[in-house]
Amino acid sequence: MKSKGTIRFEIRKDAIDKNGRCLIRLVYQVRGYRRYFSTGLKFILPNWDAINQRAVFIDKTRAKREFGGISSYLFSNEYEIKDANNLLSELVKNIYEIETKFKIEKISFDAEMVMACLKRPHLSYTKVIDKKNELLDFISEYIQQNSLTRVKGSLSVYRALLNHLTSFKVIRNSDLDFSSIDLSFLNQFQNYLIEKTALNNTTIAKQLSTLKTILNYAKSYGHNVSQSYRDFKIKREELEVIALTQDEFETIYSYDLSRWKKYQSARDLFCFSCSTGLRYSDIKQLKREHISEGELKIKVIKTRENLSVPLNKYSKEILGRYSDNLNPLPVLSNQNLNKYIKEICQLIGINERIQIVRYKGAHRIEETLPKYSLISAHTGRKTFVTLSLEKGMNSEEVKSFTGHKDYKSFARYVKVSENRKKFIMQKAWDSVDV
Repeated sequence: MKSKGTIRFEIRKDAIDKNGRCLIRLVYQVRGYRRYFSTGLKFILPNWDAINQRAVFIDKTRAKREFGGISSYLFSNEYEIKDANNLLSELVKNIYEIETKFKIEKISFDAEMVMACLKRPHLSYTKVIDKKNELLDFISEYIQQNSLTRVKGSLSVYRALLNHLTSFKVIRNSDLDFSSIDLSFLNQFQNYLIEKTALNNTTIAKQLSTLKTILNYAKSYGHNVSQSYRDFKIKREELEVIALTQDEFETIYSYDLSRWKKYQSARDLFCFSCSTGLRYSDIKQLKREHISEGELKIKVIKTRENLSVPLNKYSKEILGRYSDNLNPLPVLSNQNLNKYIKEICQLIGINERIQIVRYKGAHRIEETLPKYSLISAHTGRKTFVTLSLEKGMNSEEVKSFTGHKDYKSFARYVKVSENRKKFIMQKAWDSVDV
């Protein structure tokens, strides 16, 4: 018998009872998704063969000779070992039979469905399928399965979506199964987010986009998802890009902050981002070995892509300030960096009034704020893009330093400033005719 999925047994060294026995669990995986099943069996480590994934009998003579430090009563006897291995073989057989039934009935199954039937043999297959057709269960499963492989915080938008859909389900008073998710559903959910939450249109667009991504995943796993969701158009609003001008950057870079060590550290981290385009997460991971021959070479945390960024006079000088330290740059939390950089910008007078416009549904919300209050750690990356373009780099050149893969995502950070406009106009109209 051969299983469609991967079946293995492992001894849980992290689940040890007071006698030193460890739990044995079954690990079942299909299409990259795995589920666990506790066998209820417990053994001390010598009684478990990790290679063959079966219990092994150890007689008293061998136990005393090779494992003298372990009390003899902890070793399982020959009959216990035989019964345990029979149980493990029976579990494998049961999984094969469950898979076979799904195949005969032409039902696309996953690890959770198989484990549900294994844990509750009398559970009808219809109930298992109905449960898996529920959108909320699928999102919960997605979050759980990706919790160890995704960057910390990257699943937060999925958790937010799960919370909003859970509340929407209560108001709608019906299950959110895949077959019911069509254009009408998406419009209703969009209206719910506008009317019943404090989210603005930008955040709502992100939630709706994430929902469509989830539906794409669900469809790829064989769920009956209506094709009409693809026709739902998400309206995205252009956001203001807050970036420093060259003069503002130079002022922060050269300002005397020797009286405030915390401000010095924050300023240097921020200006390093402005002069390299690195995100806070990548600056935080920077080690001496990442710097060689005037160049930074790292694997980007967010995209896991290799990135190479040449150093310039600003980034070189900042690194030089910490040449005697173990780390190439000071360590500061993202929260404190955001707080301190705002305070620094306020201190040196970056207080231009900027109008921020957001929409909630059709309602326009205007707010005018001082520029320093809008500056954060991520402003450094936007500043690098903006100033690089002003200095004459083309988009492809800048993208090679920032790691952007396509222009659509890159364009969000591009701010064509008045200085850049002057440069373009002069280059186009003031040059000598050929």
